[in-house]
Amino acid sequence: MHPRSSRRGLRAALAVLGGSLALAIPAADVPWPGSAPPAAAPAPARGELLYDTHCIECHTAQVHWRQRRQARDWTTLKAEVLRWQAAARLGWTDADLDAVAGYLNDTIYHFAAPLAQAREAAPAR
Repeated sequence: MHPRSSRRGLRAALAVLGGSLALAIPAADVPWPGSAPPAAAPAPARGELLYDTHCIECHTAQVHWRQRRQARDWTTLKAEVLRWQAAARLGWTDADLDAVAGYLNDTIYHFAAPLAQAREAAPAR
């Protein structure tokens, strides 16, 4: 083997190896030196944690989307959360009830906020 051809072969092998390493680093989510660390996913809100822990076992998404659902506005949604937590004897605080009702409203129902409902119900001046 000629010395030049062995050097060319070595260079080609190093180029391939270097290219492979460059591809492997991003795939492994290894940050480059000096780069900012990746942002952590936000922690689930309390309402979501309570719902996922105590309610999702019996309530699939279908219960919220059915034709004869009990929650028709913010007031009835909160009443249903109160009713079911009482049936399960969870002993939630008012803040817990608001958090779960708020989570359900934000993700499924999209009812008017309680202040907006009060403004709509108030007589016009």
